[in-house]
Amino acid sequence: MSIRFTTKARRGMVALTVAAGLAVGVAGCGSGGGDGKKPDASASTAKVSGSNPSAQDGQSAAPLAELKGPSGLLLQITSVVRDSGGFVTVNGTMKNDGSDVAVIPAELSGNETEIMNNGRSLGGATLVDSQGKKRYYVLRDTDGRPLTTTGFSTLKAGESMGVFLQFPSPPTSTTEVTFQLPLFPSAVIKISG
Repeated sequence: MSIRFTTKARRGMVALTVAAGLAVGVAGCGSGGGDGKKPDASASTAKVSGSNPSAQDGQSAAPLAELKGPSGLLLQITSVVRDSGGFVTVNGTMKNDGSDVAVIPAELSGNETEIMNNGRSLGGATLVDSQGKKRYYVLRDTDGRPLTTTGFSTLKAGESMGVFLQFPSPPTSTTEVTFQLPLFPSAVIKISG
């Protein structure tokens, strides 16, 4: 019986140690010590301090390109950024400038079965590097989903939504590309970064 008692005692000590460790961890994640002081405002003042607001801060900047499509749809491209990971991200806004509800055309998804199986998207877009004579298609994840805005079907009159598209990056010597989206006119856009 002595071995059985020792085993139970060890289990009890392990359980007590784990419970104490969890209690200390939860107390460490608490409300900041309870000293009644408010946190420093330095993190939140950076936005207010005189720095130029970006388009993502809710300020509207002049778009790099405006493309008018069917049913009153307007695509405004606001930024085209080359990222260090080897891709280019195109950001913008899709707006319904018409007076009726606009149904997003299925053609914007492109005609590749794998992309079409993942619902409505902007997967039919391409970037054309005329200098390097290459066309870049929207990237996909390992399940074949396009790395672009997805899951939309209609826009009410006056409604808009933010959109993004990711493409493989052209060589760093390429600074301008032609953006193409089915049913919309093409536009030459400048890559930053």
